[in-house]
Amino acid sequence: HAALSRRYVLCEVLSEDPRCRQCIEDRALGLAVRDAITRVHGDYGLACCSISFTVKYLNAYTGTVLLRCRKDSYRLLCSALPFVRCLESRGQRYPCCLNTLHVGGTIRTCQKFLIHYNRTQLLRLLQNCTNEEERQCIQKSLLSCSLREEQSHSGDEEEDDGTE
Repeated sequence: HAALSRRYVLCEVLSEDPRCRQCIEDRALGLAVRDAITRVHGDYGLACCSISFTVKYLNAYTGTVLLRCRKDSYRLLCSALPFVRCLESRGQRYPCCLNTLHVGGTIRTCQKFLIHYNRTQLLRLLQNCTNEEERQCIQKSLLSCSLREEQSHSGDEEEDDGTE
């Protein structure tokens, strides 16, 4: 069972170029992460991290990314993420960086963290509101922050060995 243990790394893509979000796609992000791993840890690090590595979830609108890797290689992966400097799409390079938000044993723990994180960010926005319309929009967003039970459960959820 230890060989099946995985870690999920929740990140956000940060970029000052608004066009960067449009180019975020699984393949480009996976290549950028693999390239950073190779630069930092060489072929050995890439081989360790490539087993079971995948971009599990990606939301280009919010810049939220969920990466999956084996438990025994998540430290190699996390240490290489700050070295992702750009994403390439259709021959264009967009400068960006990945901010690691959370490392969890299941997708569900990452979802719970993300909901809490988003609520915190929305509360910060609420404090800085300049008008009532803005305030009402943010309050509505805050109320919509919840985790709904899914009808079907994926196999990824049953791998939690209690360590995070």
